[in-house]
Amino acid sequence: MFTGIVTAVGTVSAVDPAGDERRITIDAGRLDTDDVAVGDSIAVDGVCLTVVNHGHGCLSFDVSGETLACTTLGERGTGDEVNLEAAMLPTTRLGGHLVSGHVDGVGRVSARWREGSCERFTIEVPAGLEQYIARKGSLCVSGVSLTVNDVSGREVGLNVIPHTLQATNFARLSAGARVNIEVDIIARYLERLLQGGSAGSVD
Repeated sequence: MFTGIVTAVGTVSAVDPAGDERRITIDAGRLDTDDVAVGDSIAVDGVCLTVVNHGHGCLSFDVSGETLACTTLGERGTGDEVNLEAAMLPTTRLGGHLVSGHVDGVGRVSARWREGSCERFTIEVPAGLEQYIARKGSLCVSGVSLTVNDVSGREVGLNVIPHTLQATNFARLSAGARVNIEVDIIARYLERLLQGGSAGSVD
């Protein structure tokens, strides 16, 4: 589990294809890798990945074809910046919200504009996810826990403060950019309880 509080921005240093899969190596930047071990979980742009190799401040991950198809990681190349967060500890402050790192879909930035010292974003989420998003609720966008300002159909309004812009790769997001979306896991479980366990079932 994660909190959606990004602790470092890493840089993709290598992408090695292996059939339908890829091994992605990331320069972890300011992320403390001293206690990272093979098998640990790291959220990369909001996607929970397992460390398969590490050393000299770099982390390597094997990314399955399913993950490449369902997230933005398949679009990442050498030099691209990614948001990083190590898995939370029992003693971690939950400054954001509970994030699983299991992306629900890929959204698109439809607008961005400045408002005072902040940046406002409008993001179009994939069809079917809007029902899990509520005004003043939480949404994870490319690994960043954000508070929802407003919702209109599939359009979600977000306000990003200067600190978040500096601490993540959001400063480089512009209209048309694709972002990983994970809805609040509590909304998912509430739906399943209310529907008597039928939510998410396959016909």
